[in-house]
Amino acid sequence: MAESGDNLRLILGLKLRSLRLARGEGLRDVAARAGLSVSYLSELEQGKKYPKPDKLLRLATALEVAYDDLVSLKVTDELSPLKDAMSSGFLRQFPFELFGLEREDLVRLISDTPDKTGALIQSLVDIGRSYDVQVEHFLLSALRSYQQMNANYFEDLEQAASGFRQAQGWSAGQSVEEVDLARFLESQWGFVIDRDSLAEIPDLQGFRSVFVAGSRPVLHLNSRLLPVQQAFILAREVGYRILGLQERAETSSWIKIESFAQVLNNFKASYFAGALLMDRATLGPELKRLFASPTWDSGALQGIISRYRATPEMFLYRLTELVPQLFGLEKLFFMRFHKRADRKGVALTKVFNLSGVPVPYGLGLKEHYCRRWPGVELVFSDSPSPPMEVQRSRFLDPGIEFFVLALGRPLALDPTARSSVSIGFLLDDRCRRVLRFWNDPAIEQVDVNLTCERCALSEEACSDRVAPPDIVRQQIRQRAKEAALAELSSRS
Repeated sequence: MAESGDNLRLILGLKLRSLRLARGEGLRDVAARAGLSVSYLSELEQGKKYPKPDKLLRLATALEVAYDDLVSLKVTDELSPLKDAMSSGFLRQFPFELFGLEREDLVRLISDTPDKTGALIQSLVDIGRSYDVQVEHFLLSALRSYQQMNANYFEDLEQAASGFRQAQGWSAGQSVEEVDLARFLESQWGFVIDRDSLAEIPDLQGFRSVFVAGSRPVLHLNSRLLPVQQAFILAREVGYRILGLQERAETSSWIKIESFAQVLNNFKASYFAGALLMDRATLGPELKRLFASPTWDSGALQGIISRYRATPEMFLYRLTELVPQLFGLEKLFFMRFHKRADRKGVALTKVFNLSGVPVPYGLGLKEHYCRRWPGVELVFSDSPSPPMEVQRSRFLDPGIEFFVLALGRPLALDPTARSSVSIGFLLDDRCRRVLRFWNDPAIEQVDVNLTCERCALSEEACSDRVAPPDIVRQQIRQRAKEAALAELSSRS
């Protein structure tokens, strides 16, 4: 496969830097012999430029290597892993600019010790292959890091949603109707809204929506979705247009991620949709009144959710965007669990953690999430109405405690499956001042852990245990071996 222009520059820069350092020379020495400026040679080593043949010939002479060896794509064994990394989908697509970096910065940093860095990169590549880590995993992880850097709040997207609402003459507290959004897309951008076709194609019945570009864009909506879910998808389409986002995925859930732009644009359009349907100007004061109550009021919370006609996931995820900014509660997490009727296990399908404390995440595939987390407990509920649970969840070992709110419901596209979403706030001094109801006696305090396999509670102390504490036992055996070795050493 032919190398891209970017990679040709980076590979040449890597070779120039490696050859110069092997000779123990500085930029000035090589630049003087090649008749080049120091700044120009520095740009070559950083992969920012690619020289003309005459300059390449002078560089080869200055470094005492054959011209063909310098310009070929072949590299030494110690540089080979770096070349492979630069040619990988990961480095080609990773959004370094979001973190104030360029790809050249990374290459410059790692090329100082190519042998050690090469071994590290090769190890990471091997680990990725062993655990089937794909480029899209890195891209989604990059998005989460970007959200964390900004406490998941983006003023420009809030302003865009507010401006669109005002342009339509909708007041801050007015509900945005699905029919109004559909009419706007049809009249302004010639959309065709199709609510029938997905149901006719078995392989597509699980998608919430499918977008087909064209002179008259077609948005296929799954008719089994709730009206508010359809409104969210339509609002997201408005977001794509208002924000001028071009590159996008066709389906509501990912089949294949082709670029980070798709990931980022989907996030921005979805953020716009949530901000449009649940306006900051009205939701913020409502949350302030809820948080100021000295006792927990589930009815008041349910009333807020009902006024916005939001699904549990839409509402709780919107809180992760507003609460850090409006109330300073940045140490939070969001989790979503699914349980299908034909399976015993629970799947953690989404996690966003700003707390800095490990909470349930993608652990070993055979581990069992702690049943005491309210989000896990709710997916086993058969309540016909959307269940709600609040809890003070305390980790036994570090003694860290969260205030956790969990909401559950059947899935719209699979009524036999249960879903739950949770938001948890780290109970530090700030949180105790903001959530005035945190110590309401009616809120149960429960000892929790990540998984049964990692929990030291005995079966007598935890009736919810569904698997033995295998990992805890391994850790105990490991510590015993280490203690025995220390004892042996002391005798010697």
